[in-house]
Amino acid sequence: MPVPVPKTYKLFVGGKFPRSESGRSFQPNGNPAINVARSSRKDLRDAVVAARAGLAAWSGSSAYLRGQILYRLAEMLESRRDAMQQELVCGGATKAAAKKELDLAIALCTWYAGLCDKVQSLLGSQNAVQGPFFNFSTVEPTGVIGVLAPESPALVGTLALLLPLLAGGNSVIVLVSETAPFAGLALGEVCASSDVPAGAVNLLSGLRQELAGQFAAHRDLDGLLVAGRPDAVLTTAAADNCKRVRYCDLSAAEWRTAARLRSLAFVEPFVELKTLWHPVAQ
Repeated sequence: MPVPVPKTYKLFVGGKFPRSESGRSFQPNGNPAINVARSSRKDLRDAVVAARAGLAAWSGSSAYLRGQILYRLAEMLESRRDAMQQELVCGGATKAAAKKELDLAIALCTWYAGLCDKVQSLLGSQNAVQGPFFNFSTVEPTGVIGVLAPESPALVGTLALLLPLLAGGNSVIVLVSETAPFAGLALGEVCASSDVPAGAVNLLSGLRQELAGQFAAHRDLDGLLVAGRPDAVLTTAAADNCKRVRYCDLSAAEWRTAARLRSLAFVEPFVELKTLWHPVAQ
């Protein structure tokens, strides 16, 4: 008889799959049969170091290449369809709901893949100025962004916040769903086979109550994107280090609506505009 090989759910940091440095684990939804690595503050610090190192490779890639990599992400999700649907079912979704969520996840990947090389044209500009100058506003990423993903939908919720940040050239650290982290962590396996530079995407699992405040207070995170209603405690902690914070408070129906999740408005809050002046030859 074949020997069963239960899956070990690890973190995804710097292109590798470490367990939590604390050695802790937790059982989502109280399921004693499944152990998931429980991230600590040290794991978050390690992820920030990896994301800072990965930022140069990701933001330094051409917009065309970033789009190709995100499209590869969609390809790998499609090729792993059965496995990803099983991860969603493991998190409590029905088979029909898992199929719909994966279809939406793939659609989001392809849409943001196509947006990558259009961000500059849509958000940048050539400005009218007085005098013999060309004046351009060009788009640059904000930097390393932390994400607190929604509890549900686990995969689409993670991608809906992750993809716009990647399209803008940022590197990202995501705290995946606490109650259903399986599909979010499995996304690390997809990224590892999709040419995503090490450190550009980092995935942590654990207790939101324990780690959310650490995301807000960390001084080397340049921004924080939170699924849910505005939280005064997080906002105050982020204000202490001048971190940009945005909240994504969507209804359950909106989290499952493609038209609501595919928007340049998700990209714009975490990019910067740099203005360049160039003299015109006389």
